[in-house]
Amino acid sequence: MELIGAIIIGAIAGWLGSLIFKGSGLGLLWNIIIGILGGAVGSWLFGVLGVSLGSGWVPAIITGAIGAIVILAIINLLFGVKKR
Repeated sequence: MELIGAIIIGAIAGWLGSLIFKGSGLGLLWNIIIGILGGAVGSWLFGVLGVSLGSGWVPAIITGAIGAIVILAIINLLFGVKKR
C-alpha cells in the first residue's frame, strides 16, 4: 500500500513541479519519476535547512513538488532544455 501511495504522491508532486517550472506536464511516467525523486531531494533539502512541514499527504506533495522543481532546474542547467 505504501508503494501505491508513493506513486500517487509522486505523480501529483511531479505534475505540480513541472507545471510550476515549465508550464506543462511531462507525461504520467516522468511526473511519477520526477515526483518520487523530488520527494527525496525535498526531504533532504528540508532536513539540511531544519524545516518541517509535518506529516501526511499534503506536506509530502508540497515537499515532492519543491524537490521536483529543484531537479527540473538542475536538468535545465545541465542540458539547456529550452522552454516552449
